[in-house]
Amino acid sequence: MNQLVPDLVSELSFKTSRSGGKGGQNVNKVSTKVELNFTIADSLLLSELQKEILTEKLSSKLTKDGLLQIVSQSERSQLGNKRVVLEKFYHLLNECFVERKKRKPTRVPKGVKERRLLAKKRTAEIKKMRRGEF
Repeated sequence: MNQLVPDLVSELSFKTSRSGGKGGQNVNKVSTKVELNFTIADSLLLSELQKEILTEKLSSKLTKDGLLQIVSQSERSQLGNKRVVLEKFYHLLNECFVERKKRKPTRVPKGVKERRLLAKKRTAEIKKMRRGEF
């Protein structure tokens, strides 16, 4: 995995609870649901610029306290859900630091404009013929 972010596992906190869904009796007995919590502002491994970028781009996913929460209960084991949560977390952070290409404004070619106008003229002629005003 191409990581643009340092290894932040030491700054993450995990919380487990019983999850719903498939699993039968296992669901009722074992805490398989995993919730990852990460406070961007308290991170010691991220630079101030990185913190600003993350806070701006993940603003819709943060709580009022600036806490990023990611939950997984898709797997039947706690370890599987923890792996899924970590993958989601690093994928989300790496997406924030990918530079988007700026769009180069282009002009409509002269030939395209001419073809469009010719097509319009043809349609107008056809409609004129239908009216009988030729």
